[in-house]
Amino acid sequence: MDGVDADEFERLVIDELDLLPDEMVDGLENVAFVTEDRPEDGSLDLLGLYDGVNLTERGQYGFGELPDRIILYREPHLEACDTVDDLRDEIHVTLVHEIGHYYGFDDEKLHELGWA
Repeated sequence: MDGVDADEFERLVIDELDLLPDEMVDGLENVAFVTEDRPEDGSLDLLGLYDGVNLTERGQYGFGELPDRIILYREPHLEACDTVDDLRDEIHVTLVHEIGHYYGFDDEKLHELGWA
């Protein structure tokens, strides 16, 4: 899929983030949502990444640390999608997946909760 620049992709991510259930996003603390063109290794295999310390592994946290980051990669998303609707759906799935990692959930737990 072509024609979605970095600004438009970021808007789509924000739109999808706003649509997520309150119980999923209300507990997020010290997390920045970031969009980048592609992962550092240049691959198109990774749609998103949770970069931080999940809640189940935190001790004293939140006192001056840089925020955790949830990164969504634009080019891999565009490569995986044919339409803007497909792109929105994939962004949604990626957000839910990475937020789940913030909470310390594995893929099985995400499915149990109906988040994946």
